Amino acid sequence: MKGLAHDDETRGAGQDGAGNGGEKRAAPRFTLLIRAAKLIVDDSAEFLCVIRDASATGLKIRMFTPLPPYRSLAVEMSNGERFPVELVWTQDEFAGFRFTREVDIERLLDEAHGAYPKRQVRLRVQLDALLHSGGEVVRVAFQDISQQGACIECDKWLLMNELVRIETSLLPPIYAKVRWRSHPRYGLLFEQTFKLDELARIAAPLQGGEHGGDILTPPDPHLPGKRFGEG
Repeated sequence: MKGLAHDDETRGAGQDGAGNGGEKRAAPRFTLLIRAAKLIVDDSAEFLCVIRDASATGLKIRMFTPLPPYRSLAVEMSNGERFPVELVWTQDEFAGFRFTREVDIERLLDEAHGAYPKRQVRLRVQLDALLHSGGEVVRVAFQDISQQGACIECDKWLLMNELVRIETSLLPPIYAKVRWRSHPRYGLLFEQTFKLDELARIAAPLQGGEHGGDILTPPDPHLPGKRFGEG
């Protein structure tokens, strides 16, 4: 498969946190160069992550920020396909997850299908901002954000391809062009894109009060691995 390398020696999601290079996994694992996704916490909060390898039984994921306590977890790919998972281990910024139901690994890795094929991961966020347009300053609200753009709600009618400036309390000024509109919603394309880790750290605190960044620990204290954020 193009872009994937078969790797039976990589530590699996269901094995111990320290790994064992001599142990073979029951399910073959594919090492991914990079596959952006998001971890869904309690069907509401969304945290950007990168899938590092995957098999029919589980995933190894790199996290960019701590995650809060949770009741349920799922991994959602950029095409909108969602897969329920359970946490097995954590170590530094990495975590291993086990699928809670049978998964077609080929379908998971093929993002050319689904509701949103071949698009960047979008994170729902709660963020108010000021938008500068045609000499006016109006209040807007972000609905989602990706590395390259965002969806906002704006009472003012904006022009297609209009260049606007957006100011928030958390970010430097953002310059963007209007790429689509369905008033009061508008799609913006940023003039300068965000790096993946940068966007992850920006979006994490915007997921609501109860999901504000407490450390996520394995559900069983006897499971191996460290908490996110520990040295």
